[in-house]
Amino acid sequence: MSRSATAAHDFWVLIPAYNEAPTVREVAARARRYCAHVMVVDDGSTDGTLEAFAGLDIILLRNEQNRGKGDSLARGFQQALAKGATGVITLDADGQHAPEEIPSFIAATLENPEAFVIGARRSLQRKSSSWRYLANRIADFWISWAAGRPIEDSQSGFRFYPARLLRDLTLKHGRQQSFVFESEVMIEAARRGVRFVFIPIGVAPRVGARTSHFRPVVDIVRIAKMIALKLLTRGLYPQGFYRAFIRRPDPIMRPQRMVVTPRAGMPDFDSQESQTVPCALPAQEMRS
Repeated sequence: MSRSATAAHDFWVLIPAYNEAPTVREVAARARRYCAHVMVVDDGSTDGTLEAFAGLDIILLRNEQNRGKGDSLARGFQQALAKGATGVITLDADGQHAPEEIPSFIAATLENPEAFVIGARRSLQRKSSSWRYLANRIADFWISWAAGRPIEDSQSGFRFYPARLLRDLTLKHGRQQSFVFESEVMIEAARRGVRFVFIPIGVAPRVGARTSHFRPVVDIVRIAKMIALKLLTRGLYPQGFYRAFIRRPDPIMRPQRMVVTPRAGMPDFDSQESQTVPCALPAQEMRS
């Protein structure tokens, strides 16, 4: 078995979902082509999200009440580690992240073992909403300062978390930490000396009328409070400011790609009979 095929088996895909019935089944099914283990945490959805997975070969966890994205991620991480995962790839359930880019994350981890890999959206894509882009850039600035290194697209949910990092972290993850959790993980990973790798990703338009669950004012305020406390406990961390903004920043990595045709007989979830995908082989055949 090749290294990429082994990774596709040992890595888990985690998809937190809250009221994403129109899109989440397709996202999970497409992700299942590239990793053998796909887990969805339904965070107390009320729109039929739970029923959308009927007959689909994935692991499904459900929160009876909405507990926030951070709690859903933490629960999924715990489950994946208990099952022997060596790393976890997270992506959003709303269809904006393309599961076909999962092999790019696998390629990046094979070249950079134990790295924390972040999928960075391109600037033009992030500017589709000027208000949200401004909020994201503010978050990037403060998180970079607290982390002591440049952070590209701190609010991206398309990531690879190495198992060693997940085992080492103990962070609050209640409803109040919904989007704070993902930001705090980056700061704590940097403080522990974990290497960061940023790879470019695409973003598809959001399906339907539902807006993002990320609230530019409320969530940025909560993130700011968490960061302020971390900076104050380190005397405003002037070394972190220097490392993040004055020292030359790390470039975005562009992993090598290889052309692979999905295995014959695999279900076609994206309406193309023979799509070319990057890097890794699809996961093993569907379990019965």
